[in-house]
Amino acid sequence: MRRLHLLLLFFSVTLSLAAQDTSMKTASPSQPDWLRSSSAKLETELAAKYGESQRARLQLGLRQVGEFWRAQDGDAAAFEDFVRTNFAGDQATLDTMFSRYQRLIEQLDGHMHEINREFRQQLDLDSGPVLPFDEVFGGYDPSAHVIDDFFANKLAFIVLLNFPLATLDECLKNGPNWTRRQWAEVRLAQGFDKRIPADVNLAIAQAGSDAEQYIAQYNIWMYHVLDKQGQRLFPPKMRLLSHWNLRDEIKADYADARNGLVKQRVIQQVMERIVTQTIPEVVIDNPTVDWNPFSNEVKPAAAKDSDAQAPTGKPITSAREPDTRYLKLQRTFLASKLADPYSPTAPTLIDRRFNEDREIPEARVKMMLEQVLSSPLVAQTAALIQSRLGRPLEPFDVWYNGFRPGSQYTEAQLDEMVSKKYPTAEAYQKDIPNLLIKLGFAPDRARYVANNIIVDPARGSGHAMGSEMRSEKAHLRTRVEKTGMNYKGFNIAVHEMGHNVEQTFSLNDIDYTLLHGVPNTAFTEALAFVFQGHDLELLGLPAPDAKAQAEKTLNDFWGTYEIAGVGLVDIGVWHWMYDHPGATPKELNDATVEISRNIWNRYYAPVFHQKDVVLLGVYSHMISYFMYLPDYPIGHMIAFQIEEQMRKAGAIGPEFERMATMGRVTPDLWMVHATGKPVGPGALLEATQAALATATK
Repeated sequence: MRRLHLLLLFFSVTLSLAAQDTSMKTASPSQPDWLRSSSAKLETELAAKYGESQRARLQLGLRQVGEFWRAQDGDAAAFEDFVRTNFAGDQATLDTMFSRYQRLIEQLDGHMHEINREFRQQLDLDSGPVLPFDEVFGGYDPSAHVIDDFFANKLAFIVLLNFPLATLDECLKNGPNWTRRQWAEVRLAQGFDKRIPADVNLAIAQAGSDAEQYIAQYNIWMYHVLDKQGQRLFPPKMRLLSHWNLRDEIKADYADARNGLVKQRVIQQVMERIVTQTIPEVVIDNPTVDWNPFSNEVKPAAAKDSDAQAPTGKPITSAREPDTRYLKLQRTFLASKLADPYSPTAPTLIDRRFNEDREIPEARVKMMLEQVLSSPLVAQTAALIQSRLGRPLEPFDVWYNGFRPGSQYTEAQLDEMVSKKYPTAEAYQKDIPNLLIKLGFAPDRARYVANNIIVDPARGSGHAMGSEMRSEKAHLRTRVEKTGMNYKGFNIAVHEMGHNVEQTFSLNDIDYTLLHGVPNTAFTEALAFVFQGHDLELLGLPAPDAKAQAEKTLNDFWGTYEIAGVGLVDIGVWHWMYDHPGATPKELNDATVEISRNIWNRYYAPVFHQKDVVLLGVYSHMISYFMYLPDYPIGHMIAFQIEEQMRKAGAIGPEFERMATMGRVTPDLWMVHATGKPVGPGALLEATQAALATATK
């Protein structure tokens, strides 16, 4: 059931959160006065009936049920009748209850997820215009009422009566000694550790979907973005999604010896306009105007490269976007905050993301990120980059791409390779078995996984949508232009394929479906990074030798350094929103810019020798993904640990499959099983030290 909580973050459309906030309860009702005496009576009675060996289970179950029982659930007689009827006092009954709940919850999660996927299809896929009723369908989530229903019909109380809840501390302390069945029981109970009303869940879903839809359409038409002198630098029809494609274009431009540097400076200026919300509103996803981001001047387009119509109701002016970016972020915060009173053990979204979703305490996450950011290896790596570029570093060099093996290929060359190979999404789908075999999967396992993946053309940059039941398939969404898939799309598709392979193994091949998945988002990102790091080999380009492997390690380290600061910005912004719940979008805008500058000045200005840069605030995830960004640097660390193990084992495929079937246990337990060591940056830092020695020979 916890998966339903997570799914709710990503579905639905615009809603007046302020109106809902006034109508929703602000605190959970208190427990009935008679509860303690009824519980004591039931403990004595049922311990006598089932034996003293059941007393500890009975005490725990009564306490767990009591924490959630409210007056509307029934009086003392109803409570006592419920407990007598539903306490499983012998192992056979408990086993039957466990098996049936596991099977039926898989069906519930699976079909609700299936409905959500189908209802969002027009929003997510590149299949024609989005009409108003499409947004309504995308905004409807039938699972919003499930938790309410399960408490109302007592199915949730039956779980809490019979299976143990566990805090993060208990999982960390006792989890290594639990059996797989014990882990599955804990995950079953944790699905009902909150009693959040349906209207709160729906508000969260609606805010998330609204923000995601806003981001999915935040394209910049680069042919119409001019440099300081008013010249066009980018090819016709180039439409880049913020922030993903803008960042990737910066990376690609290192291969452009003629215009790469000036193009990167232009993109940096575009990014800064987006973060500070000084971007003219009319230039967003609009090829009918030309824009100089340095002067911020907007004019009617002097050249045409698209048949797209000018947006209605938007005059051609330089008027800035009116803090829309931060309004969307603020609405996700306000929606998330509605759940706080119903989550006493994790009373903020920040607590829930770290202690429940990641199961790594915030202090430890920040310590790991700061360990990378403060490492002396940063300055050494920066000096190497500067020597290779032959110029002082500039802020956009935080996305330096020159360490990647194969980076001598231009973007145009890579685009040509990819577009010939994958003119359509269907062409990529047919090639998945071959790609997996190249990654070391046995042919039969490659075919098995490929048969469980469906490739769709994405409206946005791309994403992976796994299944929640074994009879369904995972979906890989990637952007395919009319001229075919380009290299950016391929790189993202390989990443999303990594997600889909993990999703297939961790659902279909696991012992308990209640454990399906991985410990947290960082782990699925890590496994996807493993695939993405081999994208050039999958195109038939040479595998890295020892020198190239050192380059790849430096690339991993530099990428972790970059995204670690972004993660700290995301954390800082959410803390600021909780400290200033009544702030305006403009105040949130200013605060985000200030937090971005402060993190930059502390960890990046000493390296780049430029202060007050705001680029760390450009990531679109911050607007729509509910404090997701810290998962990326953790994912880089985990990915490095995982790939080091795969390298020792000699192949990706079998090790990937072994790791993915460990399931949703705590991160350190999973990582010790996978690699022999807990989660941390140690392996990456050690390898970076060695790689610097190799790269500078």
